[in-house]
Amino acid sequence: MRTFAIGDIHGGLKALTQVLNKLEIKDEDTLIFMGDYVDGWSESAQVIDLLIDLSETINCIFIKGNHDVWCEDWLRNKEVNPTWYIHGGKETMDSYEGYSVEQKKIHLEFFENTRMYYLDDKNRLFLHAGFTSMHGVEREVVKETLYYDRTLWEMALTMDKTIDKDAVIYPNRLKHYSEIFIGHTPTTNFNESEPMHAANVWNVDTGAAFKGKITGINIDTKAFVQSDNLPGLYPNEKGRNK
Repeated sequence: MRTFAIGDIHGGLKALTQVLNKLEIKDEDTLIFMGDYVDGWSESAQVIDLLIDLSETINCIFIKGNHDVWCEDWLRNKEVNPTWYIHGGKETMDSYEGYSVEQKKIHLEFFENTRMYYLDDKNRLFLHAGFTSMHGVEREVVKETLYYDRTLWEMALTMDKTIDKDAVIYPNRLKHYSEIFIGHTPTTNFNESEPMHAANVWNVDTGAAFKGKITGINIDTKAFVQSDNLPGLYPNEKGRNK
């Protein structure tokens, strides 16, 4: 049995399909999706259709991303967050053209059932963004932090690698988990097109919302596959490159 973490998708159905095909998923595999399924490219609603269908035959774990929260709110009460609208929301709303009330209800239930985080039996943590509590995710006071925080990744990137893990100054946030897998902050921001590793944190958002790729990584071996760059798959669109 293999377990893969799949980074931010942002409406890139064609890229997601490429990744799934390259992974050659088997019935006994587990897929952990790191959130931000929507907003960016033109096939957000269709991405959700595929994820729902996939979960009927494969063990799938769906983490909630900040863009998913905005879409969930819109599906629930037609609330159009202005920030959401300019950061991919318009394209997501357009992708739902022709969808029935019942279809939208099914998608709403999908978003409502996504997880804030997932902790596996090897003490590996999966969440969209990060957390700030020195006591771990369960003690996070502001739950929205789990899909908005960037300080965890910034801390991991800038840590002094010579600090021993048993040292009193080693960050408590990192001590709770054997590994932490995140998305949310594109590795392309750091001129990296592949997953990045800092301390015990793995960032698998490789910039699919913009000019990068979708990544699927084996959480045990760290071998990974990637889609083509998204602009090449959607040549007549801008995604979030605005």
